Parts: sequence; structure tokens; C-alpha cells
Amino acid sequence: MTDVESLDPAEPGSPEAATAPPPHAGLALVLILMAQLMVVLDGTIANIALPYIGTDLDISQANLTWIVTGYALAFGGLLLLGGRLGDLYGRRLLFMSGLTLFAVASLLGGLAQNEGLLLGSRALQGVGAAMAAPAALALITTTFPAGPQRNRAMAAYATMSGIGAAIGLILGGWLTGLDQPLGVDGWRLTFLINVPIGLLAALAAPRVLRESEKHPGWLDIPGAVTGTLGLLGIVFGLSRAGEKAYGWDHVQTIASLTAGIVLLVSFVIIESRVEHPLLPTRIFANRTRATSFVAMMIAPAAMFAMFFYLSLFIQQVMGYSSLKAGFAFLPFSFGIVIGAGLVSNLVSRVAPRYLAGIGTLLAAASLFMFSRIPIDDSTAGALASAARGSANVSYWGHIFPYVLVMAIGMGMVFVPLTLTAVHHVQADDSGIGSGVLNTMQQVGGALGLAVLSTVALHFSGNSLEQAAGPVSKAATDPGLAERALFFVSFHDGATHAFLVAAGLMLVASAIIWVFLDVKHTELATDGPEGVHVG
Repeated sequence: MTDVESLDPAEPGSPEAATAPPPHAGLALVLILMAQLMVVLDGTIANIALPYIGTDLDISQANLTWIVTGYALAFGGLLLLGGRLGDLYGRRLLFMSGLTLFAVASLLGGLAQNEGLLLGSRALQGVGAAMAAPAALALITTTFPAGPQRNRAMAAYATMSGIGAAIGLILGGWLTGLDQPLGVDGWRLTFLINVPIGLLAALAAPRVLRESEKHPGWLDIPGAVTGTLGLLGIVFGLSRAGEKAYGWDHVQTIASLTAGIVLLVSFVIIESRVEHPLLPTRIFANRTRATSFVAMMIAPAAMFAMFFYLSLFIQQVMGYSSLKAGFAFLPFSFGIVIGAGLVSNLVSRVAPRYLAGIGTLLAAASLFMFSRIPIDDSTAGALASAARGSANVSYWGHIFPYVLVMAIGMGMVFVPLTLTAVHHVQADDSGIGSGVLNTMQQVGGALGLAVLSTVALHFSGNSLEQAAGPVSKAATDPGLAERALFFVSFHDGATHAFLVAAGLMLVASAIIWVFLDVKHTELATDGPEGVHVG
């Protein structure tokens, strides 16, 4: 992990003072990392709790994905607006406001009594995260000068971005497994825990963070509305396409996808014509940044699939408790620290293409191996698994090695791509630049989960139809037959989801190898002062 004390400023009057970060830089970084950890882990903290939430609030298997996707969509869809608000009105102010809203939304989620209120609170959490996250990354780029100091700070930020997802699973498993602590269901604590953390971080911000310079401009509200609703339409349509009750030819699917495409086209037209666009095209004019943004959209899409489907597989097929399932992802935390730590030391000597390229190949190989997890899906094997309450799968042989390897690979991806994505962005665009980076991750995750959910539901449905007759004839207990059919159908759906995810990661790898040509020596410099790059 990054040594925070090494980021403290040089002594006044020393040769290094001119390029040193301001006073309290170490504390500022700790605060920023704590906030980033909170908004990132909330993308996965509810994953382990999904079966319990579904039972308590009577949410269907298909709609459970919206607990994850709703947060990611609101987060990703409004990140650009959050970045622009920080540029216009001050990043510290947006950072504090976002954390406060996040805490309030978490309280509502923890107290939710029905599906609608829970999903609404998740969307509101995403809004708060969209305000805080781009401000956090922009505060790093404006607090630490280019070179080793910023590289270390960015490495810590990227590590936290990656490790947060795994910590969310572990923390979610522990909290969900608690037996009525404080008189509430354990899964509710996965939301309530954010309340004191968010409020304390917001209160501490004025003491350790300096307010950024405010820049003139206008808010592009039409762009924010069309962009966010367009993404929502695409994801909703894809989700409906995978459900047996709807499908690709259903009017809701067609209408939603069509509306989403029209709105996204409108977004592009609006951005090309307004004076102060939410997404300035100059951000994409630089090949290095454009490549980083695209790769950082595709790679997290595949990673979200691993967290979502593997967490359900470990609990519902392998029969792990919520706490044990959370700790099953502990190697991911270690692996991403190893990968990020290795790369943070190499990034000043090795071109980002090689580091991120190798990382995506490691992740793709792990996803492929998840698609090869063997279970006996014959009629007799499925019934035997149902009778035991778990399939005969070895964690150490089929889960652990690939969770660890994938984590190392993603650590190797996050650090260099975070650096290249915000490299040479002018100071007054840093909020937008960091907003685009976070948007790519969250939107990519939401779209990826929607696509993979469609794939999984399709193959699960086919498998269920094929196995229903033989299993029903062989089973004397209807409950046993139902559990056996679930083992077979869920495994088949998850297997194909992992396989498609591996393909997505290979696409990200190809993009990095072909188009990311920035040299490591360029990362130690900023662009010409006062000049827009691209």
C-alpha cells in the first residue's frame, strides 16, 4: 500500500518545496481514499446480501440485478455532471455535498420496507457518488504535482478503486451474516454503515482539503438528461430481452432500446453544439486518453460479472454462508494490492501498454477458467447436489487461484490506465477528465452486467426447459426437484456469462496493445500550462 507519510510536503525553503504538495497532503489523501473506498465498495457490498434482500422484500431473481445496476447507472450516468459541477462551483464543495447525500440515501436504503424504496435509495446513492467521486480524483490531480508524488497518490487511488469492490463483498458478507445486530436484519447494515462514515468525511473535508478555483461556464442540463436517460433505456431494454416473459421482440424491449439509442444520439448532437458541453470533445481528441477511457469501460464490465455471478454461485450453488462467501473474495484484496504495488513501482520505467496489456490477459484467463468450473449437471448429479444443499466444487482448486490471478491482473490495469486517462488534462478540465474515467467504469459495469444478465437468463431458461422433464420424473420430492433444476440452470447461465466476460476482457486487451502508445517518460510531465491538450 502507498506510504501516505511519503506524500507529506517538503520543508519550506527546500529545493523540493516548489513542487511539493500543500500542508496536510497526507491527511487529504487519506480522506479522499476513504471517500473513494465508500462509493466503490457500495457497488458490490449488497451482492452477498442479494438472496436475503430478495427474500425479505420479495424481489424476483431478474430484478435483483437492479440493486447493483441501479446504483451503477445513476453513478455513471451523472458523473459528467458531477465533474462539471466541481469545475464550476468548487470541488471541495461538491465532494462534501456528495458525501452528505450519499449518507442520507444510505439511511433510506437501510430502512427500506419495499422494492421501490430500496431501488430509489440505490439510485440516490448513485447521485451522491457521482458528485463526490470526480471531485475526489480531481482533487488529487490538483493537490499533487506531476511526477513521483502524483504517481504514488494515483497508485493509492487506483488500488482503492480496485480493492473497494472486494472489500465490499467481504464487508457485505460479514454484516449480512450478523444475527439481528441492533435489532435489524444484517443486510440492512450494508447500507447503514455508510451513514457515519459519509457524514464524518464530509465534516472533515474543510479542515484538510483546499477549495479548488471556480471556473466560469454553464451547466449542460439537456446533455445530462439525454445521456443518463439514454443509458437507462439501453440497460432496461437489454435486461428485458433476457427475461423469458419478454424477449427481444417484446414491445417493452424494442421501445426501451429504441428510446435509449435516440436519446444517446441526441446527447452526441447536443454536446457538439452547446457552448459549454457536459462532455467536451477535446477530452477524447488525445489518442492516449481515448484509448484509456474505452479500455476502462470494457474491463470493469467483465469484472462486474465476476463479482455478481461468482458471489451468487458461491452461496447458492456451493452452499456457502454469507460470511464465508464474503471471505472467499479475500484473495482478491491481496491480489489487487500486489498487482497495483508492482505496477506503481514499474510505471516510471515500463510503458503502460505492457503493464495494462498483460493485466487484461491475466484477467481474461481467469474469467475463462471460471466458465470451466465443473459440476455434475446430469439428472442424478443435480438431485444429489440438491439433497446435499451444495454442488461438489472445490474452492481451492476452482475458485481461489483464479480470483487471485484476476485480482493481480486488474491491479496491473487500474494503475496505468488511471494515470494515462487523466494525463495532460488542463486544470480547469480535470473534473471532467476524472468524471469521464469514472463514468467509463460505472457505465461499462452497468451495461456489461445487463448484457451478461441477458446471456445468463437466456441459457438458464434453455437449460431449465431441457432438464425439467427428466428431473421431475426422477425426483419424488417437488422441492428437491426445484433445487436440482436451479443448480443446473444457474450454473449453465453463469458459465456462459463468464465466457462472454472473458471475451470482453480480450477486447479490452486488444485495444490496449494496439492503441495505447504513450511512453512511461511522458507520465512524469504535465501538458503546456494554459493550453488545452488534444
